[in-house]
Amino acid sequence: MRWLRAGGSGCYSCPSETIARYPEWMREDLPSPEELRERLEGVLARITLSARRAKRQPEEITLIAVSKTHPSEMLKRAIEAGVTDLGENRVQEAEAKITEIGTERVRWHLIGHLQSNKARRAVSLFEMIHSLDSKELALRLDRLCKEEGRDVLPVLIQVDLAGETTKTGISEGELPELVEQVASCEHLRLKGLMTLPPFFEDAEKARPFFQRLRELRDRYKAMGAFGDALGELSMGMSNDFEVAVEEGATMVRVGTAIFGKRGV
Repeated sequence: MRWLRAGGSGCYSCPSETIARYPEWMREDLPSPEELRERLEGVLARITLSARRAKRQPEEITLIAVSKTHPSEMLKRAIEAGVTDLGENRVQEAEAKITEIGTERVRWHLIGHLQSNKARRAVSLFEMIHSLDSKELALRLDRLCKEEGRDVLPVLIQVDLAGETTKTGISEGELPELVEQVASCEHLRLKGLMTLPPFFEDAEKARPFFQRLRELRDRYKAMGAFGDALGELSMGMSNDFEVAVEEGATMVRVGTAIFGKRGV
């Protein structure tokens, strides 16, 4: 939510339509719109307090509700509760949900790794891609935008600041070349940076990663990489989003605190 704009890996062995829906007999186990609204308001209140501690305006922060592995029925209830931005990890799963729910009341963000063979569908489905991580993918997305008739595709570059082998993202050293590549693309628009730090029980330990991404954003902003815009910082999840907001996050990706534990 960017005021109010509301905008975690699970088991993906089930067909996407199974993930997208619960059987009728299970729907009564889903949280009600009122319960989801209460959780949403709690997250927004925490964002507001964190923003004020950092002398920021809460309106600067977009809340992306991370809906991966959760069924369409729950997402519909979340939209009723006020969510307007949803984050998905897998193109196939998201496609089933987007087909059912639509795009009139909600913006869809791809926040997970994008495989090249799923790029065409991603170009058609998502408002923004947060996980651009190679020059090859940038060129492919740009070409597919032309083929699919999409004039502009907003993207964020995912930066791997921790060097974790289990996570994707471009290294800090490779970032300048990718920024230059995106700038040369006709249809891609670089909107900012994204990172996924290691998970820490103590959220304070994630702070240096958020600080470093902000420093990188500021450097590239000064170079005009984001046009006249400040440059988005997509960082912070359920366990550490308050620290991320204090360090300048403009987009936080929150799932468990809104939807509960992921579906399987």
